[in-house]
Amino acid sequence: MSWRTRKLGRSGIQVSALGLGCWAIGGPFWSGDTPNGWGEVDDNQSIRAIHAGLEGGITFFDTANVYGAGHSERVLARALQGRRSEVVIATKFNAVFDEQTRQVTGSDATPQGIRRACEDSLRRLGTDYIDLYQFHDNGYPADQAGPVRETLEELVAQGKIRAYGWSTDFPDRAEFFAQGEHCTAVQFQLNVLDDNPDVIAVAERYNLAAINRGPLAMGLLTGKYTGATKPGNNDVRGAKSPDWMKYFKDGKPSAEWLAKRDAVREVLTQDGRSLSQGALGWLWARSPNTVPIPGFRTEDQVRENLMSLEKGPLTDRQMKEISAILER
Repeated sequence: MSWRTRKLGRSGIQVSALGLGCWAIGGPFWSGDTPNGWGEVDDNQSIRAIHAGLEGGITFFDTANVYGAGHSERVLARALQGRRSEVVIATKFNAVFDEQTRQVTGSDATPQGIRRACEDSLRRLGTDYIDLYQFHDNGYPADQAGPVRETLEELVAQGKIRAYGWSTDFPDRAEFFAQGEHCTAVQFQLNVLDDNPDVIAVAERYNLAAINRGPLAMGLLTGKYTGATKPGNNDVRGAKSPDWMKYFKDGKPSAEWLAKRDAVREVLTQDGRSLSQGALGWLWARSPNTVPIPGFRTEDQVRENLMSLEKGPLTDRQMKEISAILER
């Protein structure tokens, strides 16, 4: 098997080594006056970008029911119309929201809530099955997640989903879900600046796909952001960003994370790579289980990331240099 494809954990489902993250194409949505999206989008442009990915060999698309309050799933369905059998679709559940006002109104991890969310996502995605269904609650207590896992196993048995995982940065949550027969993935924050060896260890121990959200540190690793950059007010990285936002502070890129980026820029851009291509190469070299899912809004962004497949993983030497620079 070429390194350009990877197994989606122990499910055996084959996916492209590079996926596309569909958060940004959902457009704006909010929790009260706190933005959760990435600003305004052009749906036709989003669809052209997805088609560019398909043409470049992308087969893995990751979204969530809450992105754009259902809008991301709807746009993805339009883009993939007639091509469902060619792709692997991952989505997530837990948030409760109003599609009309685009307001997040709560969460629901009860068995009834999970089943209802699954039916709603199937309808928005225009499909009769979801390849990977992920629990979208980073810090939900592992000792209370038994009914969640059991409900997901039931959905597998019913043919509604093929496999499931947990979107969490905590190894104990990932390990708890890994005890389920059809758990095949953990999605967690990971990039060259922000390693998570504990969750990677769980993924490798249990043969789970390590799906990488934030592979470009929410844009910092594209190189286009400086300390003076100010995302818009309806952007999750803007001045009213949520408490969990760490790469941006007070509506601007964090000086701490920019310093880390600049420290490793030279190593990442060796061999003719762009900064983002080097960052993706680091992820592929970090573990055989990793599947980065950089976000996008334009065809150019997708094509830039596709070129990273030509460069491949970083070398062992580059990986060691980066570890030494970042002192880890």
